[in-house]
Amino acid sequence: MKKQIICIRWGEKYGVDYVNRLYGMVARHVTPPFDFYCFTDTFEGLDPGITAMPLPELDCNMPNVRQGIWGKSRLWRSDLGDLSGPVLFLDLDVVVTGNLDAMFEYGDPDDVILTRNPNTPFERLGQTSLYRFPIGKLAPLREEFLADPQGTAEKYVFEQRFVTRRTPGGVKFWPKGWVATFKWHCIRQFPINFFAPPKLPKDAKVVIFPGGLNPIDAIEGRWNSRSTHMAPMEHVKAGLRGERDGSMLRHLRHFLWPTKWVEENWRKDP
Repeated sequence: MKKQIICIRWGEKYGVDYVNRLYGMVARHVTPPFDFYCFTDTFEGLDPGITAMPLPELDCNMPNVRQGIWGKSRLWRSDLGDLSGPVLFLDLDVVVTGNLDAMFEYGDPDDVILTRNPNTPFERLGQTSLYRFPIGKLAPLREEFLADPQGTAEKYVFEQRFVTRRTPGGVKFWPKGWVATFKWHCIRQFPINFFAPPKLPKDAKVVIFPGGLNPIDAIEGRWNSRSTHMAPMEHVKAGLRGERDGSMLRHLRHFLWPTKWVEENWRKDP
């Protein structure tokens, strides 16, 4: 199977440095040859190894909803540039920690393979932070979405639920352990989180960061961009003063030490 990696960037939430960093991680963990494409509204500043592709039109008004990244539906079209065959999609804020070659060999080329969402154990739900699909396979989903963007977004809430439930022929999932979710699989449970930094699961090829905690937050030891890292006792004292979001137990669970292995892997350079 040809190794094709794609990502998407629009707006200002993630800078071009995120794309270059993702390319660097992929280049270290995929055996050549491979092709790396970025569908983007800004070509300037991209690494020469990245093939910049024009950002496809959304072809509708963005749904007015609080959750879900429905702009990813641009990639479901049947005419995605001049690409054909399976592509491996990665969000810009993932951390690649192991060799990705097996992700191009696993399953059938016609499969849509998602990351399993650990946040919903009683629902067979996939994550689209990292997934593989053949170009054109999700075109029926795009047509369904464009027929009623607002209604679809309200019904399914997250675009990944829409992909999980509506993909023709159904979806498959990566083998257990290949993809780790930072909040679920890396951060240690309270009170161990006060004594040890987040761990890197031994079989993880990629660590994903859904929600508000991103790699830079993990590196600096904070729960999100609105918080700061404190020494353990200072974190406890802040919670007792009421400087917290939610209950005291929730506040204690949200303490984490700076994560060195994220810093070591989340970089552009070889």
